[in-house]
Amino acid sequence: MNETTFRWVQHGILVVLLLLYAGSFAAFFHPFLAARSRHTLRQRTAAVFCIYLAPYLTGLVADLPNWSSMAFIALAMSLLSAPLRLSRQTILLLSAVFFSARNLCALAMESLNFLWSQRLSEMNDAEQIFLRLTIHFLLLMLVQFALFLAVLFLAAGVLHRKELHLGVWETFCLLLIPVTGILVGSILFTMLIGVKDGVIFQLYEQHPLFIGLVPLVAGMFYAGTLVSIFSYQEMARLQEEKNTYFLEKQQIRAMQERMEEVEGFYTGIRRMKHEMRGHLANIRGLAQSGSYGEIEQYIGRMDESMKVFDLTVKTGNPITDVILSDRQRQAVKLGISFQVDFRYPQSERYDPYDIGIILNNLLQNALEGCEKLPEDARYIRLLGKQQKKFFLIEVKNPFEGELEIDRDSRLPHSTKGGMFHGIGLSNVRREVEKYMGEIEIKTRNNEFCATVLLQERSVPK
Repeated sequence: MNETTFRWVQHGILVVLLLLYAGSFAAFFHPFLAARSRHTLRQRTAAVFCIYLAPYLTGLVADLPNWSSMAFIALAMSLLSAPLRLSRQTILLLSAVFFSARNLCALAMESLNFLWSQRLSEMNDAEQIFLRLTIHFLLLMLVQFALFLAVLFLAAGVLHRKELHLGVWETFCLLLIPVTGILVGSILFTMLIGVKDGVIFQLYEQHPLFIGLVPLVAGMFYAGTLVSIFSYQEMARLQEEKNTYFLEKQQIRAMQERMEEVEGFYTGIRRMKHEMRGHLANIRGLAQSGSYGEIEQYIGRMDESMKVFDLTVKTGNPITDVILSDRQRQAVKLGISFQVDFRYPQSERYDPYDIGIILNNLLQNALEGCEKLPEDARYIRLLGKQQKKFFLIEVKNPFEGELEIDRDSRLPHSTKGGMFHGIGLSNVRREVEKYMGEIEIKTRNNEFCATVLLQERSVPK
């Protein structure tokens, strides 16, 4: 094999590798490219593939340092964050992790490249040298790409543990290690081969210790990247659990306080019963004196005072009575049609506070979903009925916008904010799991339907 053939084969191998890296880049981003249809998902994945190839095929970074192509791709991805439905913070982190893996793997393989090259220097036949160089280059690229896939797969496993919701500060902290690794790798690449007094020398020849030290540094940088992401995810998970627990306790406390108010109302009703004789005596006295206008005013004042004690929804349980009555009043103020067909289960194997939390969160989401719609399009339909050992709760309401599914909880959240904050539906799921039940979310013709199915506990709580 002559030098020209060797150059063509080397060029062909590099082109194939470029396509493989572009495919890996697209596959790495693929799970984060949320889409309502497979066709849209394929389009977004293809766009990521083309963005990776663009700087190389157009020659924009041909005479620039290696890190410039990475910066160009990350910048292009960030500018297209809206069509890709990815936040800029997520794009920057994923790009940094990908290019850090690519750079550090290439840097680690330089040690192997140096050791293999030593054996080629002992050969004299030119054709044999070029043939061995071709085999050597091909094997080196294959091993490098296999190593890259392994570390990228490890990174994907860490990143996919929990959906990323990054702020500017969190992104900055998580980018420190991978970006530093890319820059350090780029500096070391320029130092591997140098010229001194007209003589070309390799860093590994001058400092043999670097043969093992460089791969170790590359591995430590990448391990630091993964550890920092893992630590952030754990802190985010713990904070989410803390928020969920706090919100649940707050809801229970609010229901307890509301129940105390209701107890006060019932006490007032009992007191009014005792006072009714006095009221009747007063009305009789006004009638005997012919003060009929004052009688009407007196009865009107009595009617207003008694309205305070009304609970507009009767479910068979005081806790759910209070929750549904309060939500109905709130719906009326917002111009929302509120239809209720709910009967509390007769079984004692359900905790009314658990069912109260489920209703509270589902109805809060429904109210928020209706607020953005015209008044004539607002409605909430609630169904609650017992079916043997099961209890069914169903809430329907209209909504606008698109729904996306959270990869961790498998629950929907809104792309425009307002509805489905995540914590509310997560609280519902937590309560449902106590009863070995299920929560099912369906959407059809811009109608959101949340169905909860609970089953009786084996032992009463």
